Amino acid sequence: MSIKIGIAGYGNLGRGVECAIKQNPDMELAAVFTRRNPESVQILTEGVPVCRMEDAGEWKDRIDVMILCGGSATDLPEQTPAFAKMFNVIDSFDTHAKIPEHYANVDAAAKEGGKVGIISVGWDPGMFSLNRLYANAILPDGKDYTFWGKGVSQGHSDAVRRIEGVKDARQYTIPVESALEAVRAGENPELSTREKHTRECFVVLEEGADAAKVEEEIRTMPNYFADYDTTVHFISEEELQKNHSGIPHGGFVLRSGKTGWNGENSHLIEYSLKLDSNPEFTSCVLAAYARAAYRLSREGVSGCRTVFDIAPAYLSEKSGEELRKMML
Repeated sequence: MSIKIGIAGYGNLGRGVECAIKQNPDMELAAVFTRRNPESVQILTEGVPVCRMEDAGEWKDRIDVMILCGGSATDLPEQTPAFAKMFNVIDSFDTHAKIPEHYANVDAAAKEGGKVGIISVGWDPGMFSLNRLYANAILPDGKDYTFWGKGVSQGHSDAVRRIEGVKDARQYTIPVESALEAVRAGENPELSTREKHTRECFVVLEEGADAAKVEEEIRTMPNYFADYDTTVHFISEEELQKNHSGIPHGGFVLRSGKTGWNGENSHLIEYSLKLDSNPEFTSCVLAAYARAAYRLSREGVSGCRTVFDIAPAYLSEKSGEELRKMML
């Protein structure tokens, strides 16, 4: 029996989910929901309807899991609780400081609807979160480090594009190699924000824009660039499209810890990702957790969950017997 998946929002992430469904033989795409004119949205899967977002409620009994592909700033805080009253839902909410609030809202809505909601699914939060938890549980006497990149930060790129005089832009987050190597060497350094990452911007200016003014505004932007060493390159639109049209990302989660009666032995746990496409990888994680939501729902579970609450076996299409034989 196929798990019937709905996609709410059809941008980079929604398209990635559609591709992920194709790679999972126990899933099928039931419908795509959009705030745009449905007739203007061309999807990859033949024969699947594209519907208006406000008509999603008509599909309550025809979709097993709705994967929400909106943004964390304004979409998901509203959409996830609303959809969780009607569907089992998965989202990739990534505003770390607001996760407890989002969890509470989705939990109340999902319990009201008798549904399962799994939030903050992706690679950070998500896979990186799991690795931080595993490493902390295994090495309680230790220290955590997370490095992001090298990769395109979509939020920071958008912040640059909103500056007056900027036509287009990409921003890369880059780990400071010396800091990463110090952690790997077991030095347990105390690292400031500036010492862990640098930022590199590639900017296309509007005709007549003041490059010096734009660069100053980027470098001094609070919460985005002011706390980092930032390099700004002004390039042509053609060069941006040729060399910076992809959305790669990745990073490293490390924990350096001690064991023994007097902490005489050192250990390092490291998990890393190198991604050609940030949204496509995130989509694959969303699809795996959609399977978990479906299984939990069939067991009568309701309410909100995070990646911390889901047993790994729920993510796999394989049976418990197959997993024990092939992977344990």
